[in-house]
Amino acid sequence: MSKTILVVAEQRDGKLRQVTYEAIQAAKLSSNEGDVIHLAVLGSDLSGLQDSLASLGVQKVCIVDDADLEHYNPEAYASGLSQVIESSNPEGIVFGHTAIGRDLAPVISAKLNAGQISDVTAIEDSVEGVLYTRPIYAGKAFEQKTFQSVPWVLTVRPNNIDADQTKGAPEVEHISYQKPASLRTVIQEVVQKTSGKVDLTEAKVVVAGGRAVKSAEGFKPLEELADVLGGAVGASRGACDAGYCDYSLQIGQTGKVVTPEIYIACGISGAIQHVAGMSQSKIIVAINKDPEAPIFKIADYGIVGDIFEVVPQLTEEFRKVVAAK
Repeated sequence: MSKTILVVAEQRDGKLRQVTYEAIQAAKLSSNEGDVIHLAVLGSDLSGLQDSLASLGVQKVCIVDDADLEHYNPEAYASGLSQVIESSNPEGIVFGHTAIGRDLAPVISAKLNAGQISDVTAIEDSVEGVLYTRPIYAGKAFEQKTFQSVPWVLTVRPNNIDADQTKGAPEVEHISYQKPASLRTVIQEVVQKTSGKVDLTEAKVVVAGGRAVKSAEGFKPLEELADVLGGAVGASRGACDAGYCDYSLQIGQTGKVVTPEIYIACGISGAIQHVAGMSQSKIIVAINKDPEAPIFKIADYGIVGDIFEVVPQLTEEFRKVVAAK
């Protein structure tokens, strides 16, 4: 008997976020032949998403469009998503391991009395069933889990599962939003604090600075390098605590978790709290004057030198390569 897996989409400024395509792929890796994938899209004035939604490799798109859903509100979103779940009756639900996914997934799990596996970085089939890999102990070890019952809920870490590239023409269902009996939280205003041109958690290249940048001005060479590479700028907690940059850039155990293809650590010592947020990057490049800095132990490439000398040279060389393409 076929089953349905529901993927909860995330959208921003009329575009689906990259993690949505990765969550669709995670749903497909969790399914068998004949199973169907539904996509839940919640928000306000979603007409701008029509083109994106019309060519997804899923069987059905369930849209809940209401002014109450303009900004993320856990009670309103849980209510809207519950209506989609009632319509689709999914065996499993997949979220991105983003700020919204981390907040909403446990709420839905509790409502459904469902098992949940969070922060999944890999999915593989086995004789025991589908195995989900997730980091534990601040990324120092990994564990594999499988679901023993249904329904189940999953969150997938961005940039770890290849995005689904399938194109199709899914059925579209509009579901009327029913306001909860009482909203304990009302969003009056959202002040958008961006961390740069590229979303830090989805960036393919991250250039991060530590205390060695010495000042807010010291981040400019890093920003130039990130611009040339089409990446985002991040920071260690030390740099944030020193007031060199905003906390929205903080990467680490108490900040954001990033898994880019290339992570360039500039003047970052490599404290365990910072490593917890970036150790799963595919390639790590460390630049530090101290050859004994712990960051070199996890780096694929290391440059011992002053970041204010090395970073501009790297920027210039990368600029030549990009221009030659």
